[in-house]
Amino acid sequence: MSAETVDVLIIGAGASGAAMAWSLAETKMHIVCLEQGALMNPLAYPSTGRDWEARSTSDFNSNPNVRGLKTDYPINEENSPIKVANFNGVGGGTVLYAGHFPRFHPSDFRVKSLDGVADDWPIDYNQLAPYYAENEKMTGVAGMNGDPAYPSDNAQRLPPLPLGESGKVLAKGFNALGWHWWPSDTAIITEDYDGRAGCINLGACGAGCAQGAKGSADVTYWPHAQRAGVDLRTRCRVREITVGPDGMATGARYVTGAGEEKEIKAHVVVVACNGIGTPRLLLNSKSPQHPDGLANSSGLVGKNLMFHPYAWIQGMFEEATDGFAGPHKLMRSQEFYETDESRGYVRGYTLEIQRGMPPVRTAHTGLRHGRIPWGSGHHDAFRRMFNHCTGMVAVCEDLPEEHNTVTIDPVLKDSDGIPAPKIDYTLSENSKRMLQHGVDRATEILKAGGATDVYSEWPIPYGGWHLMGTARMGKDPSRSVVNEWGRAHDCKNLFIIDGSIFVTSAGVNPTNTIQALALYVADQMKQRLANATLFD
Repeated sequence: MSAETVDVLIIGAGASGAAMAWSLAETKMHIVCLEQGALMNPLAYPSTGRDWEARSTSDFNSNPNVRGLKTDYPINEENSPIKVANFNGVGGGTVLYAGHFPRFHPSDFRVKSLDGVADDWPIDYNQLAPYYAENEKMTGVAGMNGDPAYPSDNAQRLPPLPLGESGKVLAKGFNALGWHWWPSDTAIITEDYDGRAGCINLGACGAGCAQGAKGSADVTYWPHAQRAGVDLRTRCRVREITVGPDGMATGARYVTGAGEEKEIKAHVVVVACNGIGTPRLLLNSKSPQHPDGLANSSGLVGKNLMFHPYAWIQGMFEEATDGFAGPHKLMRSQEFYETDESRGYVRGYTLEIQRGMPPVRTAHTGLRHGRIPWGSGHHDAFRRMFNHCTGMVAVCEDLPEEHNTVTIDPVLKDSDGIPAPKIDYTLSENSKRMLQHGVDRATEILKAGGATDVYSEWPIPYGGWHLMGTARMGKDPSRSVVNEWGRAHDCKNLFIIDGSIFVTSAGVNPTNTIQALALYVADQMKQRLANATLFD
């Protein structure tokens, strides 16, 4: 039986793949998206049961090595202090993310020009601004206009999340120090929107939102894309992207959930597999035309891996806070976002303000940090801590370094026998100084707000939520993998649209930028298709 042929093959149904599929659907081309995971069933989310905290550490753990599901692939991360957090299924990592949804700053695209480090992007903030706005409209974003940390923008925001008691005590600390804070832009709707019901403050955002209030791509883009005719196929794990004698992509070979090997032909192939999965697929797609892996003549596929090193800082208060009730990301501060050489490092970080912890996590954290003992006094200490804690994380910009890599592990394979990725990552001295600065400033804020005790840790070991840089964008084919509109330098019908094309990481959650880039690349493709110059 011959392989079917489609116009566009998208590999990966997460944040970027969903946005691309929706945008291209208006062309009426035959578009197929292959996703190795399943379509999510909100009734099966941990937050629908009393054991949701336990399941958040097992089958809904953010780390695929802990989840160990058949739809996951293992990752050798022994040589990294930060472990990978992702999710394999329709919606990808947005299923488990907390929904923090800021834009990059204009300066984030020009770090070489401004600070003499890393590289400038080949595009700028103004080029992405309309796509940020489009993405925010599709997703549904709660927030407040007018933040002076950003230029005037064109966002259409829903009313912001309530600050609650946690927000009040932290705002008190910021105000006492004269430091900037602002209600977060959050992909959690505060009122009914686009057929979805508003947030009910359940507080289990990181375990999948059964309410549908959190803007994960499976409930935002995919219903619209499928109604427009996009063919979404789940439990289809791509083994390799195939190429022809001319080196152009011809489609992909994949394995179904039933273990059946199939091949699909495509005129255009789009890769949307995240900053780990994309280099894994490209490096597994060797051929005589691409002996070092597909699109890898620069040797940069898999290099320049960037996480966001996280510091976690928590304070205990005499007065009651909200505990874990409500969305986690209620406020942000970018007081320390831009470079200030007097701080001893370059670039900066965002302070993401969080609510408190649910009961099981409170007990575990208290034990780990010596605030809750075993045996006598355990329950009294727990009561003093539960619903009396709040704090923040410092999301630190990670600079690209070529020695931080994703390669193919020589032994490890997934359940279909496909070679798995290996990570080698070192925390830079710049990041270490930035993390310590974030801990020190957050401690000041918490104490100014009335905290009686402060404790912290950095880097957060399982904080590898943001996976970037491993197939970077640029105009120079010797120093980048894709061009300024996402097309591979080496293969003119191959496009990459996930966080792997990032040149730098900024100091914020990258999801809004990932999706804005996917919409931007889709628009560039449509314009060039109309002009018959897509492959020129």
